[in-house]
Amino acid sequence: MIKVFRLPDLGEGLTESEIVAWRVSPGDTVELNQLIADVETAKAVVELPSPFAGVVTQLHQQPGTVVHVGEPIVSFEVAGAEVAATAVAGPAVAPAPAEPAEEREAVLVGYGAAPERSGRPHRRARTGAPDAVAPATVAPVVAPATVAPATVAPEAEAEPAASRPRSTPPVRALARVLGVDLSQLTGTGPTGLITREDVRAQLARPAAEELAEPVVDATTLAPGPGRREETRSPIRSVRKHTAAAMVRSAFTAPHVTEFLTIDVTPTMELIESLRTNRAFQGVRIGILAVVAKALCLAVARNPDVNTRWDETAGEIVQFHYVNLGIAAATPRGLLVPNIPDADRLGLAELAAALAGLTEAARAGSTSAASLRGGTISITNVGVFGIDAGTPILNPGEAAILAVGGIRRLPWEHRGEIALRQVMTLSLSFDHRLVDGEQGARFLVDIGAILADPAMVLTMV
Repeated sequence: MIKVFRLPDLGEGLTESEIVAWRVSPGDTVELNQLIADVETAKAVVELPSPFAGVVTQLHQQPGTVVHVGEPIVSFEVAGAEVAATAVAGPAVAPAPAEPAEEREAVLVGYGAAPERSGRPHRRARTGAPDAVAPATVAPVVAPATVAPATVAPEAEAEPAASRPRSTPPVRALARVLGVDLSQLTGTGPTGLITREDVRAQLARPAAEELAEPVVDATTLAPGPGRREETRSPIRSVRKHTAAAMVRSAFTAPHVTEFLTIDVTPTMELIESLRTNRAFQGVRIGILAVVAKALCLAVARNPDVNTRWDETAGEIVQFHYVNLGIAAATPRGLLVPNIPDADRLGLAELAAALAGLTEAARAGSTSAASLRGGTISITNVGVFGIDAGTPILNPGEAAILAVGGIRRLPWEHRGEIALRQVMTLSLSFDHRLVDGEQGARFLVDIGAILADPAMVLTMV
């Protein structure tokens, strides 16, 4: 009996994933929950387990292919019982005519093997994602890539030209604030509904369209007289998710950035002395670890920077712990994994956690769990030779600290001019949550520790 495994819903409202690599080939025998593929979501690379035990008969997708949730990716030859409703769905396994909506739910497969169920499948609760399609609106089962053109266009043509574009009141309010004409948009939501993402995406189009030449497939664009070569790459996975998150953050939270330049020579001397300290043998202490520890201490004195604005609940959420996000540049784009309960770690533990977290991010093995739940972040722009910047907040956080490069500069020291190691800190914060004075006190506390590590004794 042939069973088709369709790309599962990996959660978080993600609708597509890219096949990175297959771990099996046609003809291979696999066991239940054996890892069969690596897929990259907008969050991280995920290992995909097999929901069946049997023989691989066909790989429907090649590595590098972006697959939508519900599309077939691999087929198995399985002996025994009937196909579980949660494992197979499609035109070849049609439900009773009276229950077309339930077949759509069957396309969304859970992680790993699921026990077989009898009777009507349990309908999954609708998520808050604006582009989520309710099961009742799609029948029969069709691959997501083919739904939008087929279902939206006829409805759009049937509507009178003077009718108001289909959207919700919050989306119309957002469009008015951003100056976007809804009549110029084509909705990507259920049955053509215009979503927040459609409105925000429109902001970047006018300038690009004015400057752009007619779109030409990169494979057919041959350089000629007066024409320069160009390469076009699809926007996928992590970079696509990061771009959407940064746009959402920039247009949602009112950003303010404050700067502080300090003499960190005492901190650099401390780091040098720790290299010969037995308590820190085998642990590499760098400036980022010391800054991270200073930030955690400063948060305890300035808790307003460790908060979140909950628009839905109409509340300010105060975190009594620090899940410290560390922005990491990776070949797949920017990731911000976090260290849980960083405020409870000593300097050596924090340095070890930073090293492991950064290594995992660059290797592409960051877990999806480590990318969620951050409360405040650090971005180390100094490693790229940058002195300062205005970092954009990680969505859902009130502050982010940019650590600049360390320079040997003439600096006032004990009443004289001397060459000192100087660094600039840049703090961006959400002005809805943090006032200028609160941000300044937080930044000054961090600077005081880095300028004179002994100041910690006055803060704890």
